[in-house]
Amino acid sequence: MNSNHNSEETVISIDDAIQSIGMGPFQRRVLWAAGLCFTADATEVMLLSFLSLTLQSEWGLSNMQTATMTSAVFGGSLIGTLFFGYFGDHYGRRPAFLLACAIISLFGLATSFATGFPSLVGVRFMVGFGVGGLVVPFDIFAEFLPTSHRGVKLLHIEYFWTAGSLITPLFAYLTLETSWRIFVVLCAVPCLISGILGLWLVPESPRWLISMGRHDEAKGVLRSAAIANKIDPDSLFHANVTLKNEKAESSNFLDLLSNKWRRITLFLWGTWIGYAIGYYGVILAVSRIFDEDAMNDEQNEEDGGVPHFNYQAIFISASAEILALIVVIHTVDSLGRIPTQVMSYLFGGVCVFTLAMLAAVTSNSAVLTTLAFLARALEMMGSCVTWVTTAEILTTEIRTTGHSAANAMGRTGAFLSPYLVGTMSLQAVGSIMLLIHLFTAFCAWNLPETKGREIGHTSLDDDNGEEGKDDGNEMSFRYDSDGNMKQSSSRRIV
Repeated sequence: MNSNHNSEETVISIDDAIQSIGMGPFQRRVLWAAGLCFTADATEVMLLSFLSLTLQSEWGLSNMQTATMTSAVFGGSLIGTLFFGYFGDHYGRRPAFLLACAIISLFGLATSFATGFPSLVGVRFMVGFGVGGLVVPFDIFAEFLPTSHRGVKLLHIEYFWTAGSLITPLFAYLTLETSWRIFVVLCAVPCLISGILGLWLVPESPRWLISMGRHDEAKGVLRSAAIANKIDPDSLFHANVTLKNEKAESSNFLDLLSNKWRRITLFLWGTWIGYAIGYYGVILAVSRIFDEDAMNDEQNEEDGGVPHFNYQAIFISASAEILALIVVIHTVDSLGRIPTQVMSYLFGGVCVFTLAMLAAVTSNSAVLTTLAFLARALEMMGSCVTWVTTAEILTTEIRTTGHSAANAMGRTGAFLSPYLVGTMSLQAVGSIMLLIHLFTAFCAWNLPETKGREIGHTSLDDDNGEEGKDDGNEMSFRYDSDGNMKQSSSRRIV
């Protein structure tokens, strides 16, 4: 800003405004609140792999009932993503975030009071409905990040997911032989904490406020963020600074299939449904493989129906996600989003195939643990970057709707994964998973690269004569009216 800023009107974009407040304590606060939502999501997913097998033994459930109990969460999350996508785009990111946390916490605790299969399926469906809203905290965090920090910082949120993946086996080890009800209560705690922190620390997204025409509120949020980051807000957002309007776009789900978005949408959906079957399928398969009683065809009636899991092997395989995150954080901005996804899904498919085939013929714990470790690491690498790519591709007004729709496709894949892993032979599981990973890699390969570019500038303006305009803030690729990618002469912002 220059010395005459009090007399001249200055118009800045929301990207420039976010860039000017930099990275600091404000973003770290949002990270903790949003990140604990990811911890909650991970615990609710990992919980299923233990709870389903435990109650199958304790309640005498069939394989189909066990798969249905697990799929109920993913079915609920499928509906939840559709609801929260619309809710977040029309009523705000923050209300959607807090509502999702409340639902997960309430019905997570209610799970401990389930008395039979029907009541358990009902409460777990509602937990899944809340889990469907956990895409919103990710988008809130993404919308507060400067372009120069976005790729790596978005991946930091995945550490919270990994924390959830690691603490769930620990909770199971400590409580399952005593009571599965205590186990599910513990798994509901991270989301309860996240909701409390969100209520206290997370404001509404200024990008969303701008898209709704609420400029003064957006400016107020940015000023508060600047203060939290120890920057003088008056030097950045004085009275004569105006935030540039973002182009109004519809957030109707049908718009995702318009010419403007169809190509991106279909490949994005393919990537999400494939990654979800792969990621959640591996989690369930690892628990199945390291359920020692099931693999040895033994019953454990003397222990009240509690399976004997190889907790050490499961914990080691889950810890692979730490390595995966470290690798991705140090390579995503050099290798790029697309190559990282493609390589992860291809090699992940090979590892899952090999793991399933060997598990059917050998009980060598060291070999199986190593393969499970590699499979979990590669699945985590691919899925992390898919989340980042999705948040970066979509524009502000359609981001939560589009991200939620993609997440809904992922939940559809997750819904199918228990039936695949729990009702088929391991050889069949491995073969099908390999084919799914090949499909996922193909879809990811056809998505646009987004590293180092401003968030959400991926599509052409509607055919209104503005195609040739260059405001200097567009990404270096655009799409024509048929959804085909082409080069743009616009300047890249890095």
